[in-house]
Amino acid sequence: MEISAIVAGVPLCLIFIFTGAIINLIQVACYLTIRPLSKSTFRRINGAVSEILWLQLVWMMEWWSGCEVKLHTDLKTYWLMGKEHALLMPNHVADTDTILAWLLAHRVGCLRSALTISKKSTQYLPIFGWTTWFYEFIFVDRNWAKDGSKLKSSFQALKDFPIPFWVTIFPEGTRLAPDKLVEAQTFASTKGLAIPKNVLIPKTKGFVAAVQSLRSFVPALYDVTIAIQKGHPSPTLLRFLRMQPSKIKVHIKRYSMKELPESDEGIAQWCRNRFIAKDALLDKFAATGRFDEQEITDFRRTTKSLIVFLINLFLFSVGAWISCQKFSLLSNRRGYSILAAIVGTAGFCTHIFIEFTKLPPQKSKATS
Repeated sequence: MEISAIVAGVPLCLIFIFTGAIINLIQVACYLTIRPLSKSTFRRINGAVSEILWLQLVWMMEWWSGCEVKLHTDLKTYWLMGKEHALLMPNHVADTDTILAWLLAHRVGCLRSALTISKKSTQYLPIFGWTTWFYEFIFVDRNWAKDGSKLKSSFQALKDFPIPFWVTIFPEGTRLAPDKLVEAQTFASTKGLAIPKNVLIPKTKGFVAAVQSLRSFVPALYDVTIAIQKGHPSPTLLRFLRMQPSKIKVHIKRYSMKELPESDEGIAQWCRNRFIAKDALLDKFAATGRFDEQEITDFRRTTKSLIVFLINLFLFSVGAWISCQKFSLLSNRRGYSILAAIVGTAGFCTHIFIEFTKLPPQKSKATS
């Protein structure tokens, strides 16, 4: 039940809000004082403080829920990951795909600059959304008339980014769900296209804008394929809070931006072809349970996210104890009421986060 997840999530949400509020204050102060003088310095500081918050989510994925994430790619690509600007193009599997991208970035050393193109409503989420705004997430309305020029200007603004960055774009536009897959299959059938089984048909306008805007200073595109091991559930925030693990395998193929076509239509078709290839790759994975590309054995869970969480937990506990003593929150009815209001607010925020990430009711079941 969701109630159990909310109860489990309240302590984690309190720590997240406590840490995030401090980080947001630092971000506001730096935005007003440092950014006008040096955007590069602001970005470095902003990345460092944002990383503290993102590591709590990485900790929740790899330590609290016990998700196992394996990486399959060639050694050359692995050595370059985190050391170069890159555009990432994953299939969209779950509501936690952004956290998965952060986990990948964390393990290769570029979590301070791992950006995502996200829906506009994300920026209004308490703490999380505000942090992503300062962190330079690119927010879209999912309306090309509004998004076209904004995307191009946002991409160009990254040209002077001081450290290697990732920009993750989900060309499918939404997570894989049974009703969305049915729609994609119906559309493909009417247009005479390859009928997908494991992915949706990509919307290419945003992808084309990304490639055309970034190719002059971003050397690589990572074609990322996410697969859930058979017999394991799709990772969701709800399952994370319930400590329900999953096994995830990530396949990455690196392309030089120079390899991509020059024309808009050529890039769009290249993207469609890659998703057809992803579909075939996932078909093969479903049959064999593995990717042919070698597994990177060095790509494993680290203690950094655990240490950061424990430090945040300690600071929160000390702050909570001092507040309780100073304001007599444990000695009278008024104090108990204040504590109940704080816990209730944390529970409400947890509920907001869960509802925001849940899929809408399904219209129908996908065909096989």
